[in-house]
Amino acid sequence: MTAPLSTRVREAAGVLPSARQLAWQQREFTAFIHVGMNTMTDREWGLGHEDPALFDPSNVDTDQWMQSIAASGARGVILTAKHHDGFCLWPSALTAHTVAASPWRDGHGDLVRETAEAAARHGLAFGVYLSPWDRTEACYGSGAPYDDFFVAQLTELLTGYGPISTVWLDGANGEGPDGRVQTYDWDRYYEVVRRLQPDAVISVCGPDVRWCGNEAGHTRPDEWSVVPASLRDAERVASRSQQQDDAAFARMVRSDEEDLGSRTALEATDDELVWYPAEVNTSIRPGWFHHPAEDDQVRPARELYDIYRRSVGGNSGFLLNIPPEASGVISAPDVEALRGLGALIAELAERDRAPRARATTSGRTIPLPTPEATLDLREGDTVTVRWDEPVEIDGIILDEDISRGQLIEHLEVDLEDVDGTTRTALVVHAVGYRRIVDLPRRRVRAAHLRVVGARGTVHLSRLSVLTPSRLLAGAHDARLA
Repeated sequence: MTAPLSTRVREAAGVLPSARQLAWQQREFTAFIHVGMNTMTDREWGLGHEDPALFDPSNVDTDQWMQSIAASGARGVILTAKHHDGFCLWPSALTAHTVAASPWRDGHGDLVRETAEAAARHGLAFGVYLSPWDRTEACYGSGAPYDDFFVAQLTELLTGYGPISTVWLDGANGEGPDGRVQTYDWDRYYEVVRRLQPDAVISVCGPDVRWCGNEAGHTRPDEWSVVPASLRDAERVASRSQQQDDAAFARMVRSDEEDLGSRTALEATDDELVWYPAEVNTSIRPGWFHHPAEDDQVRPARELYDIYRRSVGGNSGFLLNIPPEASGVISAPDVEALRGLGALIAELAERDRAPRARATTSGRTIPLPTPEATLDLREGDTVTVRWDEPVEIDGIILDEDISRGQLIEHLEVDLEDVDGTTRTALVVHAVGYRRIVDLPRRRVRAAHLRVVGARGTVHLSRLSVLTPSRLLAGAHDARLA
């Protein structure tokens, strides 16, 4: 007999995403574009006060950016409108340190506008990153006067460039003039975003999407979207924010918080529970801005796909940085890697062998689940997917309808071999929006999915059983090299 659910578990089962969080999760994969003064000076972190005359890319082609990003399978893009050096990619009325003071487009350019309009042409959601740390602005570290300045710049971005899907904020919090440090008025910043762009998620240092904890592409074995509310404050603490250009910090993997939302973790605290999904962010290159010396260090499609599989396929969002070169286009090695990544993502649908099988539960034939018609299962239920002839498989994809909660806690997959032998091949815990997991590669007659533990009635919206990748097996595909 199934044990009764505790009050805490019932509480967790009732926590649901907001409409903006659901839309963010359904975008799955977003590109980050780091471009600016650092691109021109071949730095990662500028010092501030760089001569605006240095910003003069010869061939900015935002449509080429979007074509490359769309080919990767991404559904959105976030532009670094201003990095820590303080140089603005739009003609801000709040400072002279902008593209308006540069020779680019004869001082009439607006890279934020060009990027937003190109994203719209290519069907990509558009978001902005505005660094809260500004190494040029004289009032940084002054308290309320700097907050006024930051809010005014945020207002420019949120009112002049159409719909904004994401406002990405980090906690970078270095020194200003004479060693002054700013205490950011986060609640004020959030209010401005909510008022001006109510559909936008506020990411990382914000209440809607949390950082996975590293910039290395690492993911947790089980990622839970229902977590203690105190996690919303974790990255707003200045002592945990990045203070300087430190490559070790950028690649550091935090392992002290591997379990954020299991039943054991939730019952260990009486903190309020919230829907706060994770985002995995990393760069296609060692750095976040383009450096010619790194042209031979672009991550190959296979590696990018593995991060995609572990992030989007691990109940997280995937944010991949793709930095244009100094001329204003995305470099050829990056373009090729992105095309290969897109091909591997697209191939997932082709690899699905579940539609060729007969699905049953409790002795009755059932249709495979879809987002429009979910398969509702209770703890103890089993779904069998059986083929007329043996098939070779090596993976499975499961989606929950997260608009109704994240409810699977323990699911096992048994594989039935050609000789009729059945053995447990996989045990997973958190599923959520999507779980893509490997199975032992073998020829089987059937796969049996058992819901061993759940926080309530489970609503599956996808069940795919994957045959081995043709592209990954083809060593001669240059896009994957």
